[in-house]
Amino acid sequence: MSTEEDPFENFLETLDEAAERLNLEPNIHAFLRRPMRTLSVAVGIVHDNGEYNIYDGYRVHYNDIRGPCKGGLRYHPSVTLNETIALAGWMTIKCAVVDIPYGGAKGGVKCDPTKMSRTEIERLTRRYIYMILPLIGPEKDIPAPDVYTDERVMAWIMDTYSIFKGYAVPEIVTGKPIELGGSLVRKYATGKGVAVVTQKTMEHLGIRNHPTVAIQGFGNVGSWLAKFLYEMGYKVIGVTSVDGGHFDKNGLNIPQLFQHFYDEQPWSEFKGTDFIEDVGEANKALFESDVDILVPAALEDQITERNANSINAKVLVEAANGPTTPNADWILNEKGVFVVPDVLANAGGVIVSYFEWVQDTQAYLWPEAQVNKELEAVILKAYNEVSHLSKKEEITMRSAAYCQAVERLAKAIQLRGFFP
Repeated sequence: MSTEEDPFENFLETLDEAAERLNLEPNIHAFLRRPMRTLSVAVGIVHDNGEYNIYDGYRVHYNDIRGPCKGGLRYHPSVTLNETIALAGWMTIKCAVVDIPYGGAKGGVKCDPTKMSRTEIERLTRRYIYMILPLIGPEKDIPAPDVYTDERVMAWIMDTYSIFKGYAVPEIVTGKPIELGGSLVRKYATGKGVAVVTQKTMEHLGIRNHPTVAIQGFGNVGSWLAKFLYEMGYKVIGVTSVDGGHFDKNGLNIPQLFQHFYDEQPWSEFKGTDFIEDVGEANKALFESDVDILVPAALEDQITERNANSINAKVLVEAANGPTTPNADWILNEKGVFVVPDVLANAGGVIVSYFEWVQDTQAYLWPEAQVNKELEAVILKAYNEVSHLSKKEEITMRSAAYCQAVERLAKAIQLRGFFP
């Protein structure tokens, strides 16, 4: 059993289980248990007040056996190298699950962007990219947005990399503004993918008549997910953020809450709901809600063995990366909770990132309807494959997803061989 506090150990525990089920060759198993490359950098910037500070930064290439590394960049006080390695590992699995030709990467800077000005964040971004410049490139590592990074940060990355190259390189990064070669769907791609997977799961389980939903996290993923589910007839009865939670057993007015959030109005000033200001109490109430679907859409390690028994939802759809620890996963399985794993549920973001990269390399922008159509086709194909394997082998959806991914990775390793 995992220690719960170590995301990389949690990743390895699930990987090892899949390797055992597949009777994986020991050398291939050993190869997949370690990141191929890690980089730690000191990101020094001058703040607006003239003070100089150095922040810890990381970029990890977990595996590139199936293609260039792909992974987000997050700015958060909790960023560590171990967390970054785990996230890069999950991205490796995710890309293989949905069968796109990418490997897994991740980056992060340990900082608190909520206490930094826009110019300070720009300096941090440009310095970080300068420090990791040898690792990134359209053919080897393509960054993307993650926690507390957005299309503006991606624009700075694209500009910084292009300056050093001497010409515009839009394909260096995805999640960019449309004007710089971004995809028309990338802003809401992860939320859209989670919504598509949620609807497929409801059909699979026969749950109809306006299913009820509780969502932890109302950032880019959670907010768009809530919007899509509301439009599909779901009743969202609770959402939480770092500033507390809004609840209404009759269903929240998601269009108004969505607009309130994107107008950057104070979270606590949204009226007409039962509001819990303390984030710990809000998340506790959310997790214990008697709903059809619970969606963790925040950070990793949110559902552990300490609170898994309190989950009352019938279905858990993981919009965040690694929100459920292996110990909690076992408890939820014993309780009969149907879990759709992160490496499948939230893959919409990397799928559309792949589409954006393809468009940039071809210098040809797809219409929005085409991107949405292709996104739905890829993620539903992956869902059906994982669901079929889950039923055939009588294993959980998570185990099936990892077995599918590891088998594809192993096949690529066998075909390419080991160098030298």
